[in-house]
Amino acid sequence: MSAWDDIKDTLTTAGRDVSQKAKEVSEIAKLKLDIRSKEDFVEKQYIALGAAYYAAHKNDTDSAKAEQFRIISEALSEIDRMKKQVLILKGAAECPKCGAKMPEDAAFCSSCGTKMDDLFEEE
Repeated sequence: MSAWDDIKDTLTTAGRDVSQKAKEVSEIAKLKLDIRSKEDFVEKQYIALGAAYYAAHKNDTDSAKAEQFRIISEALSEIDRMKKQVLILKGAAECPKCGAKMPEDAAFCSSCGTKMDDLFEEE
């Protein structure tokens, strides 16, 4: 066998090895992406389950989790307060009926048609 044949065989073998490694790397990357996707899905399910549990038990005062419920409720109240503050700074208002954002001097909600003056006078 000549030196050229040896080089040709070596290059062919190396090419197959590189091709196989590239395929393995590609499969690993795909599996890792699929794993991450499933982990994200599970994480979202955990969050939804926790939110549903909180909604169902937030008024349980004798629960072992009562302190956590209170902390979450306080945080949610603070978030609402800060969102209202942002709206005020933007010169906007939020419809208490449907939650649509609009100019604070709007007479009616542009989304649901609720008369804004009546709703604000009740508060």
